[in-house]
Amino acid sequence: MGGSLFGAARSGQTIMVALVLMVGSFYTGSLFGTNQPIYVSQPSSHPASSKFANKVALTYRRLPLVIPETGMNVCPLEFNEYIPCHNVTYVHQLLPSLNLSRREELERHCPPLEHLVPPPNDYKIPIKWPTSRDYLKGGQNWVHEQGQFWWFPGGGTHFKHGAAEYIQRLGNMMTNETGDLRSAGVVQVLDVGCGVASFAAYLLPLGIQTMSFAPKDGHENQIQFALERGIGAMISAVATKQMPYPAASFEMVHCSRCRVDWHANDGILLKEVHRLLRPNGFFVYSSPPAYRNDKEYPMIWDKLVNLTSAMCWKLISRKVQTAIWIKDENEVCLRQNAELKLISLCDVEDVLKPSWKVTLRDCVQISGQTEERPSSLAERLSAYPGTLRKIGISEDEYTSDTVYWREQVNHYWRLMNVNETEVRNAMDMNAFIGGFAAAMNSYPVWVMNIVPATMNDTLSGIFERGLNGAFHDWCEAFSTYPRTYDLLHSDHVFSHYNKSYGDGCLLEDIMLEMDRIVRPQGFIIIRDEESIISRIRDLAPKLLWEVETHELENKDKKMTETVLFCRKRFWAII
Repeated sequence: MGGSLFGAARSGQTIMVALVLMVGSFYTGSLFGTNQPIYVSQPSSHPASSKFANKVALTYRRLPLVIPETGMNVCPLEFNEYIPCHNVTYVHQLLPSLNLSRREELERHCPPLEHLVPPPNDYKIPIKWPTSRDYLKGGQNWVHEQGQFWWFPGGGTHFKHGAAEYIQRLGNMMTNETGDLRSAGVVQVLDVGCGVASFAAYLLPLGIQTMSFAPKDGHENQIQFALERGIGAMISAVATKQMPYPAASFEMVHCSRCRVDWHANDGILLKEVHRLLRPNGFFVYSSPPAYRNDKEYPMIWDKLVNLTSAMCWKLISRKVQTAIWIKDENEVCLRQNAELKLISLCDVEDVLKPSWKVTLRDCVQISGQTEERPSSLAERLSAYPGTLRKIGISEDEYTSDTVYWREQVNHYWRLMNVNETEVRNAMDMNAFIGGFAAAMNSYPVWVMNIVPATMNDTLSGIFERGLNGAFHDWCEAFSTYPRTYDLLHSDHVFSHYNKSYGDGCLLEDIMLEMDRIVRPQGFIIIRDEESIISRIRDLAPKLLWEVETHELENKDKKMTETVLFCRKRFWAII
């Protein structure tokens, strides 16, 4: 999965050969797909040529959402990059009620979605992995334009000598020049303010998984670029709420010019990093206060040193514009500092709550005894996560789930009947303990594992397996750009929300959000109760989805169940 056509040390000849191959592939259609878009006419233009009854009109939300018999309405073209929970116009209306000093405007604020999001003019199916790691269509100033492609030369502006050199340097700093990040015990990383996710892209060959995130950027859609490259990323911000990840999930939290004021508000954001780090995890800070002695930087540095000392972190290295701390899990030190009023300790019951829409707490968490994790990603994928035992999931159930999804994923690929390179970005909308993602690991695919916030908290177990994911509530839109996933997997998502909620969170709402985030020609695989499957099968054509039904073994392995294989048609507005 971590392979690439282009290594860190590229020759000009290699690049030119690759460009020739890719340009040729573009004209033959093998990189971007051979299918031309079908068209949805605007009501005022070419009515006779419209192939579908869907109307282009901006409608206003009604509860419940009703999909017309003639087909779901389509947003006007200017909504082609619409992200409901990060919509600038909507957030602007909320500004008087938001805490701007804490950057609350960067967080999720979710109006409902009410129409299909169209692709932009001249939209092309993205370049396939692994070529996409280094090349995209288009051009912006932080990448190099070569003909009709954008080239990411080893890491972009954050890494002067390339991401590979920077990553090796971090490993040297952590291990006293004796090893790399793997020998320092780093398997899972949180990259704050990730840009176009070059850091994550160059960690993949090392077998290191990265959850990359950044706020929605008003000028450069960097998270969209990361996902177009085939690298896992999501829109998010460290502001007033906890990140949607469990405690003690990462061996490293990384900030390279991430524009986060870690020293502000009594270091409350650093305390969130403390929550997310595992014992002996690293905080990597590559930013001006770590190396500059002008302006306000020395003052910021002093505050950082005081805050990290109060949390009993140790500064283990500071050189070449980077400082690295280790979270020294010293309970005696933490309790002493709490007695000295340098910090406050979190209540145990606060620690156990799922981190979804939870306000940041100005306290430091004591991790206590944590399960020892295997030292490699491959070992983590197969080892039983001890945290599952705490929520009543036995090792036998874990093994059964793993075997079941391995079988089902093999069926999925056979029934989709596409080349493996057609799918790179996948999402499991109800991941349970990560069996689907673990089975997908043998393919060139990464999976965003979503645990609905209204279900049991199994996300800690997913992270223990070396997989990534987040809490989410499917009554709201997900924090990503449109057309960013090749495959959505929905295992009894609809029935859960059908039983749990009334108006405002219906089957139609979830389908509309699925359509927004899946790419044209992307797949949606749905398993659910028969009555729900029947409704979705009827509604899918109104969203311009092609539908096939297949009978597959259910999880109890006592009978078969109907599974929907939907494929979003490639359509455009004329």
